[in-house]
Amino acid sequence: MDILVNDRLVMKKQHPCGAREMLVLRAGMDFRLRCIKCGREFLVPRLKIEKYIKQVIHQENQEGEQHV
Repeated sequence: MDILVNDRLVMKKQHPCGAREMLVLRAGMDFRLRCIKCGREFLVPRLKIEKYIKQVIHQENQEGEQHV
């Protein structure tokens, strides 16, 4: 998967706060993610997180949506 910093991930399972969107702060063997709703940051191994990704919203798509 091609996931970069500042991409948003829509997850299959929700975070305990109820949100399904996470912001990627670091990408590599581990991902540092921030929950969009509550702001909690956590570190997850790549192999584990790739199973739970439903959709990747790339940074350039986000910028286009904000200006419309």
